[in-house]
Amino acid sequence: MRSDILAIILGMAAVTFLTRFGAQLAFRGTGIPAWLGRWLRHVPTGILTALIAPSLLLPQGRLDLTWHNPYLLAGLVAALAAWRFGSVPVTMGIGMATILLLRLW
Repeated sequence: MRSDILAIILGMAAVTFLTRFGAQLAFRGTGIPAWLGRWLRHVPTGILTALIAPSLLLPQGRLDLTWHNPYLLAGLVAALAAWRFGSVPVTMGIGMATILLLRLW
């Protein structure tokens, strides 16, 4: 393995360990404050949105909000399925089926 790649992996592992260990050390006696706990509940949603939104809105590297964007349409159908059924597997299945149908059509 190349030494620069190994150094990057070890560096990322060290940063991950230190941030987690530091948080546990800082809050070991008092626990996480209520305001921070409420704020941290929204972090996964924000990260997931930041990962998914560019794929839906910028499929060719430019903003595409037209009906010709199959990713946006499948994302909207999946969002409706998530709202209606509240099930991750059902939402994923409906979203994947929608994108397949739109791409074949």
